[in-house]
Amino acid sequence: MDMLEVSDETEAARENGETADLGTQPARYFNRELSWLAFNERVLAEASNPDYPLLERLRFLSISGSNIDEFLMVRVAGLAGQVRRQIEEISIDGLTPQQALAVTHEKVLELEQVQQNSWEALKVQLAEAGVAVIGENDRLDRERERWLRDYFIEHVMPVITPQAIDPAHPFPFVANQGIGVLFSLTRVADDAPVMEMVLIPAPLPRFVRIPGEKAAWISIEDIICRNTAELFPGFALNGQGVFRILRDSDIEIEEDAEDLVRYYRTAIQRRRRGLVIVLQLQGNFDPAAEELLRRQLGLDKALIMKTEGIIGFSGLSAICDEDRPELKFEPYSPRYPERILEHDGDIFAAIREKDIVIQHPYESFEVVIDYLRQAARDPDVVAIKQTLYRAGKQSAIISALIYAAEQGKSVTAVVELKARFDEEQNLLWASQLERAGVQVIYGFVDWKTHAKVSMVVRREGESYRTYCHFGTGNYHPFTARIYTDISYFTADPAAGRDVGRLFNFITGYVEPKATESLSISPISLRSTLNECIDAEIANAEAGKPAAIWAKLNSLTDPGIIDRLYAASRAGVDIDLVIRGICCLRPGIPGLSENIMVKSIIGRFLEHARIWAFANGAHLPNRRAKLFITSADGMSRNLDRRVEVLLPIRNKTVHDQILDQVMLANLIDTEQSWICAPDGTYQRIGQVENPFNLHRYFMTNPSLSGRGAALDSGRKVPKLSLRRGTI
Repeated sequence: MDMLEVSDETEAARENGETADLGTQPARYFNRELSWLAFNERVLAEASNPDYPLLERLRFLSISGSNIDEFLMVRVAGLAGQVRRQIEEISIDGLTPQQALAVTHEKVLELEQVQQNSWEALKVQLAEAGVAVIGENDRLDRERERWLRDYFIEHVMPVITPQAIDPAHPFPFVANQGIGVLFSLTRVADDAPVMEMVLIPAPLPRFVRIPGEKAAWISIEDIICRNTAELFPGFALNGQGVFRILRDSDIEIEEDAEDLVRYYRTAIQRRRRGLVIVLQLQGNFDPAAEELLRRQLGLDKALIMKTEGIIGFSGLSAICDEDRPELKFEPYSPRYPERILEHDGDIFAAIREKDIVIQHPYESFEVVIDYLRQAARDPDVVAIKQTLYRAGKQSAIISALIYAAEQGKSVTAVVELKARFDEEQNLLWASQLERAGVQVIYGFVDWKTHAKVSMVVRREGESYRTYCHFGTGNYHPFTARIYTDISYFTADPAAGRDVGRLFNFITGYVEPKATESLSISPISLRSTLNECIDAEIANAEAGKPAAIWAKLNSLTDPGIIDRLYAASRAGVDIDLVIRGICCLRPGIPGLSENIMVKSIIGRFLEHARIWAFANGAHLPNRRAKLFITSADGMSRNLDRRVEVLLPIRNKTVHDQILDQVMLANLIDTEQSWICAPDGTYQRIGQVENPFNLHRYFMTNPSLSGRGAALDSGRKVPKLSLRRGTI
C-alpha cells in the first residue's frame, strides 16, 4: 500500500509551485481498491474483538464476507474488464489496471486467509458456548444422525439434481454466487469413472439448525456430502469438492437507451450471466475436476481461491439468528422525539414550531414514516414529492405514497433504477406506484438521483406551506436501525422553494439558475465546498483560526483532496472521519501534516455525511458553516449524481450536529482507527478517559427533539474536544 511513485498530478502541481518537493516522498494518493480492502480489514478485525459478544463477532465476519463479495463482483470485475479491453488508463495512485488487478488479487487472498483464521477461532469459542457448527466428518448421536438423514431425504434430495459431466450432458449454467459440489465416482457395476455435479438451489438454506437443546448447525453442502450413498447408490466415492463462483455484476448504462425500464429489465438478466471473476474451491479437488471447471467457466482474468475452510462467509449470518441473547448486543430501542409527542404526535405542528433533527438509529425512523403517513391522511395536504434510492423489500414509505395517491393527492416519486443490487426491487416498487396513480419519474440516464429528499405541500389558511425532509441515508427502515444518519425536518420557505427547483430539475430537466440555500450536484455542490475550503485558507493566511471537520463514508475525488492538501499547507487544521475508502494521504510533511484521518467501526455503521468550516473562530462555534449532505467525497457524487448539500442555520440543530454528532465522532476512542501516512490503520489504544460515541448517543437524548425536557433539568453531558465528556 505504500506506493513510492509520484503521480502525474503531483508532477503537474509541482511545476505550478503548488506543493513542496515530493520527489522523495510517498505518492500523493492511496489506491482506491486497496483503501477499500483496508476498510474491510477493519470490519474483519471486529470478528476478533474480545469486547463483543460471540454472535456479534460472527456477524462481523459474515459482513466482511458480503462486503468482499460485492467488491469482487463490481470493483475487481471492472478492473478485469479494463485489462481484457487493454485499457491502460493510469489511476490517481499511478497504477495501470493490470497492476491494480494484481495487487488487489493479492490483498484479497490475504484477507481470505484472515477470514479463515477468524472462523476457526470463532468456531471453537462458539462450540464452548454451546453453539456448534458441524462439519462433514463430525459424528453425532444416533438421534441427530437420523434427523439429518431424514432431512436430506425429505427436504434436500427432491430439490437437487445430480448431473453427469460427460460429452452427452452439456455443462450446466452456474448462477452468480452459486455453490456446487463435484463428485468423482466409480460405477461399481463396471468400474467406469463418472464425474457428477450437484448445484445447490438458492431456495435451500445455506446453514441448517439440527433440532436439540444444544445448538448444532451444518452447512447445506456438508449435508449433501454426508449423504453421498443416498444420492449415488451403486457408486463408490473417490473424492468430492465444493466450489462457488462470483460473476461480474455491474450494469453499464448505454447512452442511447431509449427505454430505461426495459433496458434495466434486460440488463438484470445479463448480469446473472456475467463473466466469472472468482472461482472458490474447497477441499481436495480432483485435478481433472478442477481443470474441467476452469475450462468450462471461461476464467479469463479470474481469481482462483483455494481453501480447506469454508466458502461464502456471508452465509454465516443465518447462525447469528440463534436465540442466545447473552451472545448478542443488548437490545436497543430507538427513542421517539419528545417534542413531537408534546404535539400529540402531530409532526407538522412540531416542525412549524421549530426545525427538528433526528439522529438514526438512536431516534426512531418511524418519525420519517409517520411524516408521510400523516401527509397521506391529512385532507389539507395537496402534494407529495419523494426521491427513492433504496426503500427495502417491505417499505412503509411505498405504502404511504400509494395511500396518498389513492386519496387523490398529487404524488410524484423519483425512483432510481441505478441503485446497485436494488434495481429489481425498485422496478417492482415503480410498477406498484404507477398502478396506484403515482407519477413515477426515473430521473436521468447518465446520473443517479442519490439525493434523499421529501417535500409535502399543505394548504394552511389562504396559502400553502412546504414541509421538507432531508436525509443523509436512504428511506430504508431496516438499514435505519443499524446506520447512523441524520434526518432534518424544516418548513423554511427558502428550503421549500429550493426543493421545488430540485424536483423540477429531476423531472423536467429544468436546471435551476440559482438556489437560496441548497447546493445541488452536479451543478453547484463542488463549487460550494471549494469556496468554503478556500475561505478557510484565506482565514489561515490572515492569521485567523481556520479548521475543517468532515464526516464521510468515502473520500476519493482528487480535486477535493488537492483542495484539502492546499488548506493543510496554508495551516488549516483538518480532522476527517472517513469510515471507508480514503485516497487522501495524511501526515506527509509539506503536503498534509495538518490533516488527521480516522475511521470508526462499531456496533452501528457510521453513514452520515457532514461538513463543518470554522469561519474565523475555533471549532466548534456558533458561527461555523455547517452542512449535511447526501454526497460522499467522490467524483461520481460531485459530477455524475444528483445530490444535495444543505446549510444548517437553525441554532439548536446547529448545536446538536456540530457540538454533539461531529464532536462525539472526533473524540471517540473505543471504536476509532487512525490512518498513518503509509495507509495502515491502527486502533486507538488504551486512554485515561475512554469515550464510545455509540454508547453516548444510546444513553443521551438529542437536543433538537427534546422539547420541554430541555428545561426539565435532565442535562445531556456536554462534550469537549480536549477532555471528552464534562
